[in-house]
Amino acid sequence: MNQQARIRWRCRRGMLELDIVLLRFMDNHYAQLDARQRELFEVLLTHADHDLWSMISGKLEAPDQAFQPILKLLQEN
Repeated sequence: MNQQARIRWRCRRGMLELDIVLLRFMDNHYAQLDARQRELFEVLLTHADHDLWSMISGKLEAPDQAFQPILKLLQEN
């Protein structure tokens, strides 16, 4: 399994809303990310579903400002 396929598998979550947003992000943006952005995206995927959804929806502030560009792309999906 290649790296992108592994990350795509990790985007399958227990929350339908997250599945939709994360898989759209993979389809529309992942290939254009640089190595640092891909690393940040993987870190975001380590968060619990509720926390991740709260960050994407803007209800919870990201633990670091470095996540903002990724979260902005996720919010567009």
